[in-house]
Amino acid sequence: MSGTLNKVMLIGHLGDEVKMHYFDDKNCVGRFPLATNETYTNKTTNERVTNTEWHNIVVRNKAAEICEKYLTKGDKVYIEGRIKTRKWTDDKGMERYSTEIQCTDFTFLTNKNEQQAQSSVAQQPSQPQQATQNSAAPQEDDDLPF
Repeated sequence: MSGTLNKVMLIGHLGDEVKMHYFDDKNCVGRFPLATNETYTNKTTNERVTNTEWHNIVVRNKAAEICEKYLTKGDKVYIEGRIKTRKWTDDKGMERYSTEIQCTDFTFLTNKNEQQAQSSVAQQPSQPQQATQNSAAPQEDDDLPF
């Protein structure tokens, strides 16, 4: 294969609000952290282990404005883009590096109607809840080899 490929696909949760930076020529950049999790069972201790990886997402112009308008901390989102490493010199003269995901496409995965309904239920006085879990439902096995 003679070509190369730089493509990233992530599904995760926003770790903070979208931070916007506007330029004089009406262009803008939005930045936000995205958390992805890996969960597995330690075979020796039978303990559930969760590792969180943080990704710096960069989105530009109209897409950035859409993200700022509709995304909030904790929302689940699908991000597609490419990896880019930036190099700069800090205030002390040290060379610094930052690896970012330059977003080319995204899909919101959090349903805002469900989120608003959950927040309104949380604000109401607590009432007894009926159990909705079906005990006959099969349990998922996270130790599958695929």
